[in-house]
Parts: sequence; C-alpha cells; structure tokens
Amino acid sequence: MNRGSIAQLRRWLTAGEWRAHPVRALVAAAAIALGVALGFAIHLINAAAFNEFSAAVKSLSGQADLQVRGTQSTFDESVYAMLEQRKEIVVASPVIEVDAAVPGRQGSLKILGIDVFQAGFIAPDLVGVPAEDRAFDTLADDAIFLSPAAMEWLQAKQGDRVQLRAGTQTVGLRVAGGLMRARAGQRIAVMDIGAAQWRFNRVGRLSHIELKLAPGIDRGAFRAALEKELPAGMIVTETEAQEARTANMSRAYRVNLNMLALVALFTGAFLVFSTQALSVLRRRSQLALLRVSGMTRREVLAHILGEGAFLGIAGSLAGIAGGYAIAAAALRLFGGDLGGGYFPGVQPSAQFSLPAAITFFLLGTTAALLGCAAPAWEAARARPAQALKSGSEDIALSRLASPWPSLACLAAGGAMSQLPPVFELPVFGYLSIALLLIGGIGLMPRMAALVFSFLSRVLIHPRSNAVTALALGRLANAPNQASIALGGVLSSFSLMVAMAIMVASFRVSVDDWLSQVLAADLYVRSAAGGNTGAFAPAEQKAIATAPGVARADFLRVSQLTLDPARPPVALLARTIDTADPGRILPLVGEPVPAANLPADAVPVWISEAMTDLYGFHPGDRYKLPLAGQTRDVFVAGVWRDYVRQSGALQMRLSDYRQLTGDVEVNDAALWLHAGSATSQVIESLRRLPFGDALEFSEPAEIRAISLRIFDRSFAVTYLLEAVAMVIGLFGVAATFSAQTLARAKEFGMLRHVGVMRRQILAMLAAEGSLLTVLGIAVGFLLGSAISLILVFVVNPQSFHWTMQLHMPWGMIAAVGGVLLVSAALTALASGRYAVSGDAVRAVREDW
Repeated sequence: MNRGSIAQLRRWLTAGEWRAHPVRALVAAAAIALGVALGFAIHLINAAAFNEFSAAVKSLSGQADLQVRGTQSTFDESVYAMLEQRKEIVVASPVIEVDAAVPGRQGSLKILGIDVFQAGFIAPDLVGVPAEDRAFDTLADDAIFLSPAAMEWLQAKQGDRVQLRAGTQTVGLRVAGGLMRARAGQRIAVMDIGAAQWRFNRVGRLSHIELKLAPGIDRGAFRAALEKELPAGMIVTETEAQEARTANMSRAYRVNLNMLALVALFTGAFLVFSTQALSVLRRRSQLALLRVSGMTRREVLAHILGEGAFLGIAGSLAGIAGGYAIAAAALRLFGGDLGGGYFPGVQPSAQFSLPAAITFFLLGTTAALLGCAAPAWEAARARPAQALKSGSEDIALSRLASPWPSLACLAAGGAMSQLPPVFELPVFGYLSIALLLIGGIGLMPRMAALVFSFLSRVLIHPRSNAVTALALGRLANAPNQASIALGGVLSSFSLMVAMAIMVASFRVSVDDWLSQVLAADLYVRSAAGGNTGAFAPAEQKAIATAPGVARADFLRVSQLTLDPARPPVALLARTIDTADPGRILPLVGEPVPAANLPADAVPVWISEAMTDLYGFHPGDRYKLPLAGQTRDVFVAGVWRDYVRQSGALQMRLSDYRQLTGDVEVNDAALWLHAGSATSQVIESLRRLPFGDALEFSEPAEIRAISLRIFDRSFAVTYLLEAVAMVIGLFGVAATFSAQTLARAKEFGMLRHVGVMRRQILAMLAAEGSLLTVLGIAVGFLLGSAISLILVFVVNPQSFHWTMQLHMPWGMIAAVGGVLLVSAALTALASGRYAVSGDAVRAVREDW
C-alpha cells in the first residue's frame, strides 16, 4: 500500500472516530479551551489593570527625573528650599498629596496640591483648566480642579461646591474646572499647594518634590550624592520605582490567579489523555491493521499525536477568543481588581496581546500533546499480531501500572514543598503540587489492582450476588482500564478538596482573627476613608469621657517607607500593655517578656510580613526613620495581620507621640459600662460639637463587611474551583461512556451466557460507584496533602501570613456525594446505550 493510501486511511480513521463519538472530542477540546480562556482572560485583566495603573501613576510625575520623598507620608518643607539652591536642578516642583475623605461616601478623593508655576514645566497635565474669565482660579484658596472620573464620582460640575473632610471639620471647595488629560477612571483633584496645606492642616509639610535635572547631569551619581546630603528620613527615587512598587505589591496575587487558572488546563490535559487512551484502545485492531498494511511505528505515533494536537489547537484557538471576550466583559462590569483591590481608581480596557496569546496557545497545545503522548506511544509500540486479537486492551495499559515513576514524583513533590521561595514567589510549592497530582494519578492502576483484588477475595464467594461478583471481577482483572476513569475522578476531586480546604482555612482564620482584634464594643472614626479624618486631643478627651464610655483606646495609623522598591509599611500606634500584649495583638508565638525589654530602645511588634520582607526577628534591634531622625527600636513580638501583606509595625501610642510629636489619632475603640446600650452611647456622642462628623461601627458590622470583602476577593477562586469540578464531571462522563462502548463485545457475550440486561446495567452502576468511591477516597487524601502545601507553603510565601487548618467537611461530603451519584448515573446511561444492540452482532467478529 502506497503512502497516499495510508494517509487516506488515517484521515478516514480520524474522521470516522470523531463522527462516531463527536461529544467526547468536543468535551476534550472544550476542556482545553476553558483552561486557556481562564488563563488568558486573567492575564489580560491583570495586565490591563497594571499597565493602566502604572500609566496613571506616571502621569502624576510627568517628566521628572528624580523624586524626593520622606520615609513617612510628609516631611518638612525646608528641604525644598535646600533643593532649589542646587545648580544641577532645573526645576523642583513641590507636591502635597492628600487622600481626602468625602462625608457620606466610602473611599477618598486624591488631592494634589501643586505649585502651578513649577508643575507646568514637569507635569503640565496636572494644571487645571479654569473658566476663561477666571484665569487666576489656579491660585485661589477655595478652588479645586477635578478629573472627569472625580466629577462623575462626586456628581459635580464646574461651579458646584464639594464637601471634604479635614479632621472633624468639613471643608467646602468650589469646582473651578477640570483636568482634561487625566486618564480614564483616574479619580484625582488638583489645587494650589498653599491652599491644600492650609485647608487640610498640612501647613509646612510636603509629600514629595519632583526634580528635573539640567542636561548632561549623571542621574545616578547625582542621586547618590543627594541622598548623602539630605536629612535623615529622606529618600531619593527615580520615577520607575513607583512602577516597581506596584508590581511588587500585586505580583503574588497575579501569579496565584494564573496558577489557579492552569488548574483547569491541567484537568483538560488529563481529559485529553483519557479520551485518546480509550480511543486508541477501542481502535487497537484498526491501528494494527494499518501497521500490517505498511504504516510504520513513527507514522502511527505521528497520527495519534496529530489527533491530540488538533484537539489542542482547536481548543486553544477557541480559548483565546473566549478569554479575550471574558476579559473585555469582566473589565467593563467589574473593573480590573478581580477582588484584589490593588488597582483602585483606574478604568482599564482589554488590549489583545499577541505574545500572551501565543504563550497560552502553546500551553494549550502542549497540554493536549502531553495528554495523548502515552496513548500514542502505546499505539506505536503495540505488536500487530497481538493487537488484532480481542481482549488485549488491558495489557496495552500495563506499562501504566509501574509504581516507580509515580513514587519518584511523590517523593520529589514532598521534597520541593520544603524549598524556599524564588523571587518571593512559591515556585517550588507549585511544582510540588503538580508532581503530587501526577504521582497520585500515576499510582491509580496499582492502587486499583490492590484494592479491588482485596475486595474480590474478601467479598466474592459461592453465595455472592452475581452483579457484585461481575463488577469486582472486572475491576480486579482489568485495573488499568479502570484507572483511566479513576484518574478523572481523582484529578477533579483532589483539586476541589485542596482549594476548598485552603479557602475555608483562610476564611475561618480571618473570622477568628477579626474576633480577637475587634474586642471593643464600639468603634468611632471621623471618616470612612482617606487620611484627613482625625481627632485632636480635645476631641479625644470628649469621646473618652462621654456618658456610658468605660474605656477608650485610640489608634494612629501612618505609613513608613523602609525600601523605595516596596510599598510603604503601615505604622500603627495604640495603647499596648507590654506585660500582656496578646490582649490587644493577635500574637504568633511567645512575645519577649516585659522584664527583658531594653530601656534604651522603643519596643515594637511586627507583622509576619516584616520577617519575610525585611528580615526583622523578635529580640533584635533595628533603626527606624521617624520624624526626620533615626530611632532605635526593639522587636518585642510578632503578630498576625490579614490586612497588610506589605508589612506593619505596632508601637505604644505614648512612644509614638514622644518620638514624632504627632498627637492626633484616626480611630477610637470604646468599651462601654455594663448596662449601657450602644444606641444610647452613640446618641450621646452625636450630641458633641463635632458629633455630625462621627461614623460608628459595631464589631459584628465590621466582621460582616470584612468577610464580604473576603468572599469577593476569592470569587475567582470559587469560580475556578467550580470549573475544575465541572471539567472533572465531564471527564468522568466521557470516560465511562467510551469504556462502556468499547466493552460492547463483553456485554454481548454476557448476554449469550444468560446475564440479563438489567443485571449488566446494575453491574455498570456498581463499577461506576466503586471506582468513584475509591477516587473520592484517594482524592481526599491527595487533596488534603495539596491543601497543606497551599496553606503552609504557598500562602505564607505569597502573602506572608499564616493561618490555621480548617476542614469543610460538609462541603467536601456534598461534592463527593454529587460526584458519586453523577458517576453512577453516567455509567448507567452509557450502559443502556451499549446493551441496546443485538448481542449476536456484538460478538460476531469473534466467531
């Protein structure tokens, strides 16, 4: 037979297979498409949000070469006078940055106070556009210029007045014009720097100074020299450092989402494997006939790989198109945060990325090729004489029964779980999970043989039910075919269990953490967002002595930059008892005893992230830049913080005030007298002169809001968990259907010897149930092991916090029950089709 005839036979073989069983091919391609679509969509969403956020941040710095800022949020403006005298600096543009709270609204309005004459040379886009007859509004003390997004958010137009919060007072400003070149979704406002300092109690303070250097100045050398001359607590950065901070802040979140999306692709690859493996087994005699007709092993290998590649190509192309559509819809409906909250104030749009599309196309195609590699290798190595005989199907899969490669994968996975992160990402943690999955699935043939052989010896005896004996006999003597269906159950259920345990553990840990940190009866603040809400000492005294208040603890929150390439660290000052810090702080481990605290250093308590990111450890001394000076601090303990993954420090409020001279606070936690009703205390506080500016929250309300934010943040995880489960169910259905059809001759022979049709159906339902029970049992063990890596390796290495393990037994049992019933019904439905034909026709070729 010539090559043309062989090629035509190959086309007929493929076309006939897909015409006869189109649903299985479509399900396999759809699984690849779904994995590619989710991964591509998440990449596009995060890339669009990150790029737009970076562009918005860059627009604020304009064409500046360097930026001078303090380690705290503001610094003394005398630094500006010093910089103006440097001949290397052409323009120095001072900026005061305020996140102004808006009464009655969640969120804040970012206000930039600028020197219009200096800013025009560096960031002209920030200069407001006043009305034609009021050109000097850019210098007016009551004028503010809003971006289009800010106008829409505040529902204001030119000429209107907007109300903002400064401490407990309300500041009314006139909308004098707009910022025409602000990026879409960028919610910012601009006003004169002197007016901003005065209106928001920042007189004599600056947030940063933008520098434009003279031509020919070596930026790096000048930056190094300037850092040495500036006072303590000042840093000099390039504008690119802001983009690096954003990238570092959101990188772990973005990588984790992409890894979760690849879970669906992994499951799709296994679905391709099961589809192709069963297809090859069913066509074993046809492929052997082609070998006899002159087709070489290499051509058989290429033929089967070509079928898998076609599924991968079709699925990947559909996935890329679907991923772009999902990204565009998600960005339009939900914005670019995906629940993470890393990219506020931007309105990104989906931009098709050819490199990313090629990457995910190759990922999808490679997954399909890997899925069909083992069936293709078996088809190429099969001996034609043996393959032409019926009943050799399970022998063809005997190579899968070798446990050593799988055991090696499990051992390597366990070892990798103990390795440290790479560039602060849990690379080895993800590799460990992949190896555990591959090793667990690879052990299924040996596991099935051992379990079902044991059950057949124990349960089959002369008085056994015929259906039970047939089902156990089949599973015990053909474990390799059974393991294909078993692997589908295992892969989907283990991944579902792992993610369910991880999310439940995190949620329960957050709930317990909230119960500890929300110990007061009532919480009071003057603004729900921003950094302009504060209580002065007289207002603090009025709150603490209000009727019904037994005790008041105050909190001051500020920011501290320890590394220009990282987001600022939160600095929290509150009342802390050094003898018993665990009464206020959710400590991790034992704190340093009060008797061991040094007298010449300020005690601080660090969050877990500070250990990973900055190398802080209990019992050590460090220097912190505070209020323009370097202060000695002593780490007295570590506490758990589920809010700030970039790190946080806590110190006593008295120490903070002594070191910085800052006497204002942001929040008040109130403990009430026994018998005092919360509503009565709120009413008495509202009668204070500044009572209209107060906002009240009870612990239950804060907990409910926090858990709602948690659920929104993990919405994508819930979606991917559901997707993995659906793909697994499709895989179980396709696998049972294909196996049942491939066993038509077996069923025909059983009918010949007197087995009734309903008994065959019962046998199939029993097989499906037994396989699924074993898959669920092993999947639970494997999923639990993977969840340990997610909880104790991936999450700490990604987000720098720990959590307690919690098992969602109800959810796992419910999903396991659904999977068990679905598998039994699928096997039963497939069996009804397989036994509906003529029994004689089914075994005719063996006569």
